[in-house]
Amino acid sequence: MYSKKSAFVRGLELGGSAPVRVQTMYDDVIKGVNPEEIVKKINLLTSQGCDLIRFSYVSSLDKDNFKYITAHSPIPVVADIHFDYKMALEALDCGADKIRINPGNIGEKWKTKLVVERAKENSACIRIGLNTGSLPKNTGEKDEVKLMVDTALEYISDFEAWGFNNIVVSLKSSDINKTMESARLFSSLSDYPLHIGVTEAGNAITSSVRSTWALGNLLKEHIGDTMRVSINGKCEDEVLAANEILRALGLKKGGVRIIACPRCGRHTFDSIGFLERVQPRLLSLKKDISVAVMGCSVNGPGEAHSATYAVTGNGRKVFIYKNGKLYKTVDNIDEADNALFEAIENDR
Repeated sequence: MYSKKSAFVRGLELGGSAPVRVQTMYDDVIKGVNPEEIVKKINLLTSQGCDLIRFSYVSSLDKDNFKYITAHSPIPVVADIHFDYKMALEALDCGADKIRINPGNIGEKWKTKLVVERAKENSACIRIGLNTGSLPKNTGEKDEVKLMVDTALEYISDFEAWGFNNIVVSLKSSDINKTMESARLFSSLSDYPLHIGVTEAGNAITSSVRSTWALGNLLKEHIGDTMRVSINGKCEDEVLAANEILRALGLKKGGVRIIACPRCGRHTFDSIGFLERVQPRLLSLKKDISVAVMGCSVNGPGEAHSATYAVTGNGRKVFIYKNGKLYKTVDNIDEADNALFEAIENDR
């Protein structure tokens, strides 16, 4: 959205005039797993607003499953490679749409050149991915931010000399200030698309807070073309958090906006349990609606009036509102999930 140059991943534009793209990383190994189940998960993530998904490509034992995934995934697949250039070549030959490498970890320059040439042959994209934990040895002449940016620019120069420019760059740190400073400096010096994220950010709470501060500020400054909210948890939560940041900044329109009150001593039904059950399905809906789940009668009526759909209750009895008016009363909370989706799906 903000870089002058574009990169392309299976026809998906990154940077240029494209919107900010949301990426996540698959949260488990792929060898020994039914690849059809992995593709099902990718389909769910796609419906929730994921644009790209990255996998660790660790060894040749991943080959068969990775090849199946690249052939059946509805969104571009990225292979994350560390150290072994042969794994990068293998992942590309298995259909990777994009690979993420740190050329400094690959070793001799000729190895990186082979990877770049193979990516060019396969019309694949490369993300030059650096973080403060894997930089060239610092002689003390530069701070980590300048060292990381200068290193990325050096790698870009090599890629361009080899006739390759389908490039995305990422410069990450677990220190949010260094992450922001690196992104700002790089964006002032280069027009290549930038992937932004705070690495090793923690669990859902700490990561959401730190990522919202860092990425939100960068995006407000028109810095960042793809993004990931790195969470030590479910990749579904990463997609949810990233899209919420984009919506809060007005960079993404539509989709389901969920409103939910914090639990307190006034709650009259299990709003938390109800929301946990319905949220994945709600977020997969291709509708521009708001859904309020309120635990008591204090804020419930007001939110019910302003939201497209609202749910509140008393004990096991649940009340479902549609455009501010009572749509249905459900006597058993176990039936409330279906009643809510019935109201939504009947509203064509």
